Amino acid sequence: MEFTRKFTDKLSVEQVKIELLNTAYGNGHTFLAQLDPRTLFIWYTFFGIVPWFIHQESILIGMFIFMVITTITAKVSPLIIFILCLGLLGQGGYMLIVAMFFGGDWSILLPLLVLTLKLSVISLASISVFCSMTPEKLSNGLLKIGVPGQVSFSIAYGYRMLPTLIEEYHHVFQSFRLRGKAPNKHGFLYIRSIIYFGKIAVLSFYPLLLSTSKRARTTVEALETKGSFYGFNHPQVKKLKLIDMKFGRKDIYFLIGSCFYVILLFTI
Repeated sequence: MEFTRKFTDKLSVEQVKIELLNTAYGNGHTFLAQLDPRTLFIWYTFFGIVPWFIHQESILIGMFIFMVITTITAKVSPLIIFILCLGLLGQGGYMLIVAMFFGGDWSILLPLLVLTLKLSVISLASISVFCSMTPEKLSNGLLKIGVPGQVSFSIAYGYRMLPTLIEEYHHVFQSFRLRGKAPNKHGFLYIRSIIYFGKIAVLSFYPLLLSTSKRARTTVEALETKGSFYGFNHPQVKKLKLIDMKFGRKDIYFLIGSCFYVILLFTI
């Protein structure tokens, strides 16, 4: 019971908000956070694409170990790791069940493990990179490589709005619970309660979408008043905004070290 109480406390809405804010803004002191965003983009481009074309288990295991090390150094939130593990287990589990249902045998287990290993490498690389950049740093990096200013701003704005949207969704969900009537009995395997809460979860999205649309319109009008959209496409403004971005020794050492490790995996 004590373990269950601690686990439910970790999954509270307020704790989720804290974890999201800590992920977006609390990792600025790590090694990866000190690198230039373009360095992280180059590094992620390799580890986000190349594992799909590798089928040798030893190389994938070596990449997975490297990703685990980078994830630890990036100090990723345990909540994000838990959600990642839950998603990987759920995906591998349902594929195994479907394969067995259509006449497969346990020989399908090895290809599924290899696929899960590839997804783990790619997912850990994504988590390590994007948890090491604040919304402003990510937006500036995208702007530097030529992404339109509206797109880069939208990504940073989404980072900022996510905790607020989660809190607002929780308020809408609780209001539906207060105005509704829960089942008197849970039913077999809590099926009645699951259907009840699932229905509320779906209905809560509609007021949230309306509120988000209204808030987005207000934000756009405020940005247009301040001339932000003119600044997105003005070369002098972009130059002034990105003046602090430059490659350093840490960026070069990190890329060289990663290349050396990958070459070592393929040769040994």
